[in-house]
Amino acid sequence: MKMHSFIPSKRFFPYLTWPEIATMPQREQVVIVQPAGAIEQHGPHLPLIVDAAISMGVLGKALERLEPEIPVYVLPCLYYGKSNEHCHFPGTITLSTQTLLAVLMEVAKSLYQAGFRKLVLMNGHGGQPQIMEMAARDIHQQYPDFLVFPLFTWNVPHFADELLTERELVSGIHAGDKETSVMLSLLPEQVKMERAVREYPPELPADSVLSAEGQLPFAWLTHELSQSGVIGDGTTATKEKGDILLDHLSAGWVQVLRDIYQFRQPKVN
Repeated sequence: MKMHSFIPSKRFFPYLTWPEIATMPQREQVVIVQPAGAIEQHGPHLPLIVDAAISMGVLGKALERLEPEIPVYVLPCLYYGKSNEHCHFPGTITLSTQTLLAVLMEVAKSLYQAGFRKLVLMNGHGGQPQIMEMAARDIHQQYPDFLVFPLFTWNVPHFADELLTERELVSGIHAGDKETSVMLSLLPEQVKMERAVREYPPELPADSVLSAEGQLPFAWLTHELSQSGVIGDGTTATKEKGDILLDHLSAGWVQVLRDIYQFRQPKVN
């Protein structure tokens, strides 16, 4: 049985023994990654595990490409997240903001006590980046020499704008072309393309400056915007697009991990 999923076994933190951790050289420079996803509906064609699977798949491929001398270890994924926007769809499991924040804080405390000083909160779920940012700030305030990086899996450079339609780029925010394509690359046997649908949210007035996501968002629950649970177009997804996205995302994460390994906290003199 492979407990490490997509992660190279030598990079999987739980496979270490405590003496190996106790004698690990320069633990303050070792990069620990805490992936976080969700168990939530992704329409009729994708499994509940999409956000976690994509993060773990991207990270695994990045670690295959990363120089072996750069010490990066991956914790087990936090599969449950704050997913209450999807609560009207069966199968969604959600934590509260307070619970998720508490888990992140306590994981960080344990790592700090073990001598680690660099932590990446790698978030794959669009409903909780703000929690990751709050956790990172609170951890760093509590432990000033603990460097914490709240990062979104999809925020590294990639070429989605060259692969997707303009409408999908603007409005395809859940279970659409992008996520479906990457899942066809990572876990094709779990994708039911014959059930894929195209559904976009109702249009706002043309002169509105508001949007479901972006600089001026409004609060929403998924069932208010979509009957199927899809916000986007899953029908146009292909494995070929997924392979390209996965390649570029993992290359971006290689650079991120290199930068974090070299990172020093900026301070005024």
